[in-house]
Amino acid sequence: MRRTRKSICAGIIAVVLLLTSSVASVSAHPGRTDANGGHTCRTNCAKWGLKNGEYHYHNGGGSSKSNSSSKKSTTKTTTKSKMTTTNKTTTKSKTITTSSKSKPATPTYVKSGLIVYVNGTKLSFDSDPLIYENTNLLPLREIAEGMGASVTWNKQSGTITVEKDVHNMTLTLDSKTVYYNGKAETASAAPKVIQGITYVPAQVFARGLGASVSYNQSTNTLDITYE
Repeated sequence: MRRTRKSICAGIIAVVLLLTSSVASVSAHPGRTDANGGHTCRTNCAKWGLKNGEYHYHNGGGSSKSNSSSKKSTTKTTTKSKMTTTNKTTTKSKTITTSSKSKPATPTYVKSGLIVYVNGTKLSFDSDPLIYENTNLLPLREIAEGMGASVTWNKQSGTITVEKDVHNMTLTLDSKTVYYNGKAETASAAPKVIQGITYVPAQVFARGLGASVSYNQSTNTLDITYE
C-alpha cells in the first residue's frame, strides 16, 4: 500500500517537472529578442511547442496581441490629435478671414486743408476741400459762387454746365471729359459726388472760366485770378 502511494507521488512529481521544463523551454529557447523582449520563431518551432512564424516573448514578456493593441491605440490617439489640431487651425483661419471682411473700406480721398484765394479774397467753404488721386477737389457750388459763375445741373444726363461771361464749361459726373466752349479735353480727374456734395477739380474749373491758377506747396495755398 505504501509502495503504491510512493509510486503515485513519484508519478505526479515527474509530470509537474515535465510541464515546468516545457514552459521554461518555450520561454527561454535560443534566439535573439527585440526591444520588447520577444521574437518570431523560425527554426525548430515544434520542438519548443510553437508554430512556425509565431511571435512570442521570453521571460514572461507581454503578448503580441497586447503590443498590437497598444500600437493601434497610439495610432488612433495620434490621428485624433492631428485632426483636432487641423480643425483648430481651420477655425482660426476662418475667424481671421471673417474679421478682415468686416473692416470698412479705406476712403480714397482725404481732407486737403487747401486755402483758396479768388482775386486776393480768401474763400470760406462749408464743405472741406479734398484731395483725390493727387488732385485738389473743391465743392462745386461754393467755388462757382466765389467766382461769380452760374451752375446748371441736368439730373438725367448727369451733366453740369457752368457759365461766366463768354466762358462756357460742361462737365459730367465720373467722367474726365470736359468741354470748354464746346471743345472736348481730358481732365486729370472727374467730378464726383462725395458724401452728397459735388466736387470738381480746382484747376479744371478755374481754367474753364478763363482764370489763371497758382499753387504754393509750402503754404498749401491756391490763388485764382481772372479779369
